[in-house]
Amino acid sequence: MLQEPEAFNQIAFSLARHYECVYYVDIETGHYVAFTEDAEAADPELPREGNDFFGDCTRNAEKYIHPSDLANVLETYDRENMVNKLSCDGEYTIVYRSIAGGKVIYMRQVEIMCKDGKHIVCCLENVDAEMREKEEQLLNLRSAERMARRDKLTGVKNSNAFKEFTDQLDKKIASGSEDVKFGIIMCDINDLKLINDTIGHHFGDEAIQATSRLICKMFHHSPVFRVGGDEFIVVLRGNDYENRDYLLERLREESDSNRRTSSGPVVASGIAVFEEGDEKTADVVNRADQLMYENKSELKSRKTLERIRNMERTDTPIPEERKRLLDAKFGAMLTVAGGGYVFLNDMKYDYSRWAISLLHDFGLESEYMYHADKVWQEYIHPDDLEVYKDAVNDVLCGNAEVKPFKYRARKKDGSYALLYTRGFVLNDADGNPEYFGGIIIEDRD
Repeated sequence: MLQEPEAFNQIAFSLARHYECVYYVDIETGHYVAFTEDAEAADPELPREGNDFFGDCTRNAEKYIHPSDLANVLETYDRENMVNKLSCDGEYTIVYRSIAGGKVIYMRQVEIMCKDGKHIVCCLENVDAEMREKEEQLLNLRSAERMARRDKLTGVKNSNAFKEFTDQLDKKIASGSEDVKFGIIMCDINDLKLINDTIGHHFGDEAIQATSRLICKMFHHSPVFRVGGDEFIVVLRGNDYENRDYLLERLREESDSNRRTSSGPVVASGIAVFEEGDEKTADVVNRADQLMYENKSELKSRKTLERIRNMERTDTPIPEERKRLLDAKFGAMLTVAGGGYVFLNDMKYDYSRWAISLLHDFGLESEYMYHADKVWQEYIHPDDLEVYKDAVNDVLCGNAEVKPFKYRARKKDGSYALLYTRGFVLNDADGNPEYFGGIIIEDRD
């Protein structure tokens, strides 16, 4: 055993009060002595003294060190590595996991070069509680960071995460990298405000969650972000990018099916891909957003047209009160028309009033007619009939927006006149279509 002065022993045992064990090692010979405060509690299989510190540590490492930390610890117990590190810094520290009695414990090992340059002091400290606390803090921090980037209602990424994602994507675009390839799908829930206002925010939340599930199901290879109350963004990549047209069509088909059957969310969508000349992700987002609004208008038009087709109509004659109301509105139209042929249809009773001048010029039987649209279609040039029908549908879906369209109609003398028509829809107090009317002007140029 090393013959050390009593003062050294006292210092060593004092250190051992703060550490699990303290080793005093002769660098040249490898001789070592272990000091522990509680010698009886120490592992009996670990020698208290020996002549090959570096060899004993290496042999015992495989038995006591966690496999994931073994390589790092073995490198530490290499005599040359240890001496080189201590010669530069005077001391160094490593933390590793030790296995004792089947339990994993974090240990900190501090190596110190003595002033004589011939001896090393190796101190082992149990830091398990400290490391566990740090792990919990790190876990909580990561959890908080994840929560800051997650939408609480749906669990998908939120607008904060989207900004971080696009910031990185923009850097890649700015670098001129040739492997930038992605697409953007913008999605918007139809009628979310109506749902919230009429049946409550709880049902609105369910609609948002159902929409999120639908989008994630369609694009499960791509990140999905909820960036607004009713807006989602998908950044297409991988297989989703390669199959983007097919997947978008599937999304729209399911959304349209939900609209027709009222069985799920109705989602408007638009797609755009990164192209040469795009400077930022926002360029792609803006194109997708524009196409999404076009799809939203189309869905709204379909809904309006179906509402008109399915609206409750009656085969009973129009009541006098409704007829007087029709006449009043028709008179108001004549006042503001400033010329041209005027017509107005009560959509519930499919009862119309037409300008008398139209009767005189085109030979219609009466200024009052049921099912006048079918009658009027018989006067339209066969080549323009589909154009006329499409234009009427556009007007009916336009939600009272005035829409001009042209077609040819047969006059009383058999000739065809080119007519320039502005049609519109008037809704009732509940927003339901009630009247369809218009002003027809003959184009004489």
